[in-house]
Amino acid sequence: MMEKQNFMREKPVLPLLISMAVPMMISMLIQSLYNIVDGIFVAQIGEKAMTAVSLVYPLQNLVLSVGVGFGVGISSAIAINLGAGNQKAASEAASQGVLFSVIHGLLFILLGAFGAKPFLQMFTSDPEVLEMGCTYAWIVLSFSVVVTVQIAMEKICQAMGKMISTMLFMAAGSVVNIILDPIMIFGLLGFPAMGVAGAAVATVIGQICSLSLYLIAYFRGKFGLKLSTTAMRPQRDMVQRLYMVGLPATLSIALPSLMISILNGILAAWSEVYIVVLGIYFKMQSFIYLPASGIVQGMRPIISYNYGAGEKARLRQVLRWSNILTGSIMLLGTLLFLLFPQVILSIFNASPATMETGIPALRIICLGFLVSTISVITSGALEALGQGGSSLLLSLTRYLLVIAPAAWIGSLLLGPTGVWIAFPLAEGIAALLSVFLLRKLDCLR
Repeated sequence: MMEKQNFMREKPVLPLLISMAVPMMISMLIQSLYNIVDGIFVAQIGEKAMTAVSLVYPLQNLVLSVGVGFGVGISSAIAINLGAGNQKAASEAASQGVLFSVIHGLLFILLGAFGAKPFLQMFTSDPEVLEMGCTYAWIVLSFSVVVTVQIAMEKICQAMGKMISTMLFMAAGSVVNIILDPIMIFGLLGFPAMGVAGAAVATVIGQICSLSLYLIAYFRGKFGLKLSTTAMRPQRDMVQRLYMVGLPATLSIALPSLMISILNGILAAWSEVYIVVLGIYFKMQSFIYLPASGIVQGMRPIISYNYGAGEKARLRQVLRWSNILTGSIMLLGTLLFLLFPQVILSIFNASPATMETGIPALRIICLGFLVSTISVITSGALEALGQGGSSLLLSLTRYLLVIAPAAWIGSLLLGPTGVWIAFPLAEGIAALLSVFLLRKLDCLR
């Protein structure tokens, strides 16, 4: 096993990073395509349906945030221990990570049952929007265990460098989701038309499909790490290590959900049209940031492994190439939003009011894409190095400490335009903080 993992220390950095990142980028592109297609189909039901799904997004993203954030802790612990030659500790990290992922999923089922409706009532008084939102939320949150365990298995695969398997399993779930969306929503091929509920059911089936493939691969011995009930017995040092990275990473990923809720509250004072625009933006920005996330996911295990092996020079090379590749994606995204905002909005069947509001909004927000490269890569690197607190500070700066007060003050001075300006402002400040945090790390000197 250890000999098989040595490629992360011996293979030239750029080819290694590309081989690890490209499968993740492809799977992220497919997932972002699903997000866009799902939004397109929901928009065909009507803008109220789009509003309902947009309001549920923070809850849905919270589950993903906890799953992915804790999964980052699992992946970091596994890869660092493999780099240091400790196979036993790597298996313990995987086993205990899966156990706590199950517990997290059960807690979210309770959240969906008792917290979804009160949450949605904070943002809408429209009974139709509320009913559709509750239906969607109850369905997707009822299968939270599937989500959290599937993500844990995904991160175990990534820590082992098995990016092709991860790509295929993630893509399979997204493709199933895309195929089932129109069938379930509009009632094709003999199925009843379920509307928003159909979109939720398609999402759940896609998630079950991905988890099933991971489980089949594990029981066929494809993972290389063995999960066992004995290793699942919580050990204080290991649990602490998982949560020291996993909890800050979870909070970092969950912060956009909190940000969206805050911005929805600010924008709701003007019109629900602005909530729709914000929802469309977050659907489309995933097409930019998810491929960038693919680079980060390919980068993390390389950084963790080489940190465990004491390879400082390779750490610096990985960071340099990751910034170059991610910056290229962000540049393309900026050009897309600047030049074709009307095309983007028309994909979601935008009304004339939404089109009028959305075109300048997208052009303003995208000005922060390119500069966000620095903070996106820095945050991923800090998590891979076990620096969860620093990563959390960076995410707080991007998603809360700057953007929330800036959006509120901006809305008072400039109306909704002030909210859009807060996005590039927050990214610029986060980039400066990223440079400061990187310079403090001994392992990069």
